[in-house]
Amino acid sequence: MPAKHSKRFRAAVDELEDARFYTPAEAVELVKKTASAKFDETVEIHLRTNADPRHADQQLRGVATLPHGLGKNVRVAVFAAGEAVRAATDAGAEIVGADDLVERIEGGFLDFDVTIATPDLMGKIGKLGRILGRRGLMPNPRTGTVVQPNDIA
Repeated sequence: MPAKHSKRFRAAVDELEDARFYTPAEAVELVKKTASAKFDETVEIHLRTNADPRHADQQLRGVATLPHGLGKNVRVAVFAAGEAVRAATDAGAEIVGADDLVERIEGGFLDFDVTIATPDLMGKIGKLGRILGRRGLMPNPRTGTVVQPNDIA
């Protein structure tokens, strides 16, 4: 017995064209046009990228900035030295340092949500693995938290 769909669902499906791929802009317009709930609805996106994730140069990683944020202020700690300190401060990092920040964290300071580091300081940060690692705060190139000094902003 086939599932019965509501009038609202059938009206939304009538707006769609079968077997047609929509551009992202068209899809957003279609979502706005067919939205009829009395609450903020969730939208799921499926993209076909033709990228092969087995190749390192074709892996997709990125960050999306949401229009209304996440609802809380994220405190960022940046392990940087030299010119990168000023770049991190200009970018909005609240906690910036090198050896001094390592010592503060070893002393129990953990009042931040995210850590970013430059590659030249990863040797010094390595000894913080027990402290930062179990909290998921250890900078890692795979997660994009180890960045070149000119990419901090």
